[in-house]
Amino acid sequence: MDTRLADLRKSYERAELDEQASLADPIKQFELWLQHALDAQLAEPNAMTVATVGADGRPSTRVVLIKGCDERGIVWYTNYNSRKGRELAGNPFAALQFHWVELERVVRIEGRVEKVSDQESDAYFASRPLDSRLGAWASPQSEVISGRAVLVANAAKAGVRFGLNPPRPPHWGGYRLVPDGWEFWQGRKSRLHDRLRYRLQDAAWVRERLAP
Repeated sequence: MDTRLADLRKSYERAELDEQASLADPIKQFELWLQHALDAQLAEPNAMTVATVGADGRPSTRVVLIKGCDERGIVWYTNYNSRKGRELAGNPFAALQFHWVELERVVRIEGRVEKVSDQESDAYFASRPLDSRLGAWASPQSEVISGRAVLVANAAKAGVRFGLNPPRPPHWGGYRLVPDGWEFWQGRKSRLHDRLRYRLQDAAWVRERLAP
């Protein structure tokens, strides 16, 4: 490698995160930061890392796209039979992370995960492009396949079977993470970053600063 990884440095100086300036409700603070990321036209500001833990105690992560956010929690959609789906079935807790590099910001969210209602999953599935709906039938997510030709053939079969109106597969739908902890990280100069944590205490959010 031409550049030594140990020598890479960046000084974070874009913004600050103050207790008095931040919002008391973490979901409102998150919506504000997400809007900032959207307004900045970042590449995929809706991308988030999902971390789950398997029965063997080993964590795993993957990147998915947030598709909903309100006072109930954070929503994404996927294959229930995938590795993350199987791990959530056995251990319904997860952690999410958003990293908006250009804004020097990270948001971490932890909590219990539940499936969204069939009505919510049906409505979102119907809004997806046709190719994506057929793809949900074509891909046995996280399973070993012999090659890409398997996916192409499966998609063609789904197209013949369902035409222009494929229904939502029974193995596909939404998850909602119901937060019980949030952390907002703003990069600062000299590695003295701002970290604000929100935790539930007696059904109310407690906001506190963490050392970087």
